[in-house]
Amino acid sequence: MDLQTRKLTFVQEFLRIQNEEIISALEKILKKRKSKLYEQNLKPMSMEQFNSDIDKSLEDSTNDRIISAKDLKEEIKKWN
Repeated sequence: MDLQTRKLTFVQEFLRIQNEEIISALEKILKKRKSKLYEQNLKPMSMEQFNSDIDKSLEDSTNDRIISAKDLKEEIKKWN
């Protein structure tokens, strides 16, 4: 059975579940596994990239291309 067929079969089975505990357990498993996969794919930043990001941040600050946390929170409130 190919992956697409397996996913469709899983979704069909999932939609038949009526037990909230099973749904919660599956959600926990999915979150945990996705988190592990994400962590496995993380790669350390090179020193060159790190320094470049710092330089860019300093340049943004010097050229007033920043927003305070307070202003950002106010802007986010407007999104809803």
